[in-house]
Amino acid sequence: MPILLPALSRRRALLAAAGLWLSATFGAAHAAQPLQAVASFSILGDIVREVGGDDVQLTTLVGPDGDAHEYEPTPADAKKLSAAKVLFVNGLDFEAWLPRLVKASGFAGQTVVASQGVTPRKFAGHDHGHDDKDHDHDHGSAHAHGGEDGHHHGDADPHAWQNLANGVIYARNVADGLAAADPAHADAYRKRADAYIARLQAADAAVRKTFAAIPAQRRKVVTSHDAFGYFGDAYGVQFISAVGVSTAAEPAAGDVARIIEQVKRDKVPAVFVENITSPRLVQQIARETGAKVGGTLYSDALSKPGQPGATYLEMFEWNVRQLAAALQP
Repeated sequence: MPILLPALSRRRALLAAAGLWLSATFGAAHAAQPLQAVASFSILGDIVREVGGDDVQLTTLVGPDGDAHEYEPTPADAKKLSAAKVLFVNGLDFEAWLPRLVKASGFAGQTVVASQGVTPRKFAGHDHGHDDKDHDHDHGSAHAHGGEDGHHHGDADPHAWQNLANGVIYARNVADGLAAADPAHADAYRKRADAYIARLQAADAAVRKTFAAIPAQRRKVVTSHDAFGYFGDAYGVQFISAVGVSTAAEPAAGDVARIIEQVKRDKVPAVFVENITSPRLVQQIARETGAKVGGTLYSDALSKPGQPGATYLEMFEWNVRQLAAALQP
């Protein structure tokens, strides 16, 4: 015979059961909340997205086609950062505006420097202001690194992601940072990082093979600003930049004249614009030298979704195709 509980006891039992169910349901939902993370700019954001997967809810501060040299943080950025558990930055003085934002936001989480462990490429010489008369021409660059624009980068080139071997270092640092901030998903982060690194390494080998097939004397191009030094060192391409590392810098007339003279003298085949800079200067150099405009390269920012450089790997592959097409004999 079933035991009949008084009505009050039945209600209490039902409420207790409902409470346990709600507690379990919301507790599981809370435990499954993705890690709140912020990345400083779009290229780094894509690496975090690849490694973090669905376990991370990511906000990227400087988005597609955005210029991280010229970025001005907003109050909304401070709010996003204040809620984050981990912040991913490039380092190498790339994000000159970021310390002010971190302070304003009250961010108390973990900061991961993605370039940690990279061997920095140094700009030769120590005076990189606008009036520098003694430019280094090892890479054919007129190095105007900041001056009065407030975006001084010192002697270290911050664009380390332009060598895919450094991209591997970034991915490992991202995985370590995510694992430290969210140990429950550490294995998943590391597995995704390993798979992503294998793709980066395969792409790196393909890029080396592509440029090795092009005669060395033809591997010379002009770009808008000095963002491709790591690429040039890694893959044997000489980049001649119209301005220095900062897109805010304006080249002196003498610098432009020297670049035009060098392009003519070295028979540089092509000049390229970038997705974050004005094409006017590069078009002037093309007009005055007869070099062809080879197209758009992605340097400091990804393209918008649906365009050729919407991910780090797609950006790299697009740039290589454009360069190789312009430099082929």
